[in-house]
Amino acid sequence: MLQRAEPRVESKLKRAPDEVKLYFTERLEPAYSTLRVLDTRGLQVDRRDSRVDRANPSLLWATLPPLTPGTYKVLWRVLSIDADVTEGTFTFRIE
Repeated sequence: MLQRAEPRVESKLKRAPDEVKLYFTERLEPAYSTLRVLDTRGLQVDRRDSRVDRANPSLLWATLPPLTPGTYKVLWRVLSIDADVTEGTFTFRIE
């Protein structure tokens, strides 16, 4: 399960984040865990570099280019090491 996210779920930010980090309650299988960040038109805006962190296998993250004000949707799908698939979405807003 998703434990926490940076930026926080449904947060309103004054400054655009440089990355999205998702922390899970279990270690993830890197080959089957992804996240994407979409703009309001549904276009992928992250740098297409999502990956499970080598030092912390329960962390999935991706970097972002400079983002303009607006609402962004984070979509994720992960496979934990005990073979449970979990997916979800949330938004954050840059004011």
